[in-house]
Amino acid sequence: MAHSLSAKKRVKQNAKRRTTNRGRKSQIKTQIKHFETALSNGDLDAASEQYKLVVRKLDKTAATSTMHKRTVARKKSQLAKRLNALKPKKA
Repeated sequence: MAHSLSAKKRVKQNAKRRTTNRGRKSQIKTQIKHFETALSNGDLDAASEQYKLVVRKLDKTAATSTMHKRTVARKKSQLAKRLNALKPKKA
């Protein structure tokens, strides 16, 4: 248990940050699930709209350093690859 005042404050700050970070990550996971359902339904318009929302949420999360920027870039790349696989190929 923390004894000094600064250590007690740190415990409070860490708890608050942990809850906000968990909330942000949970929102991202939910958004990705919406994107995946749009992909599985084969709805290209809905999937691209969901992709935009996921990317916006990921970028905001990377800006607040809840997730590392390279982790976010990797997730965006994986989702874009799946979206592009759904798009028809030009002959």
